[in-house]
Amino acid sequence: MGKYDDIINLPHHESTKHPKMPALDRAAQFLPFAALTGHNAAIMETARLTDNRMELDEVRKEELNEHLQLIKEHLVQKPQVSITYFVPDAQKEGGAYFTITGTIGKIEETQHQVIMENGTIIPMNDIYEIESSFFISNRQL
Repeated sequence: MGKYDDIINLPHHESTKHPKMPALDRAAQFLPFAALTGHNAAIMETARLTDNRMELDEVRKEELNEHLQLIKEHLVQKPQVSITYFVPDAQKEGGAYFTITGTIGKIEETQHQVIMENGTIIPMNDIYEIESSFFISNRQL
């Protein structure tokens, strides 16, 4: 005779106070547990690549200044430009280069920024390159 032979054939007990838990809720008890909350996000952030800011030489800086001056003198003509500029990363060292194409709305020399007509504000110190067919047609450089 076995140890539990006296109770093996008794009916299963059902509580009268507590309702039976639905199978979906019972299964949820055994779902994987993420002990390291945010760990995957931290790994993804570390894997994300950033560019280093490229330093401009004096010749390149002078060229950019001349381009900005020429555009400023002809803002009413609304020349189409493509500006490549550096945006520092908020999370880690470095950043990314973006190129925006459009029309410059205003050049604020006192605040050292270029404001595009779409509202994008570009700090002049972050500009890497300015391209426009306008420079070819106004070859004063």
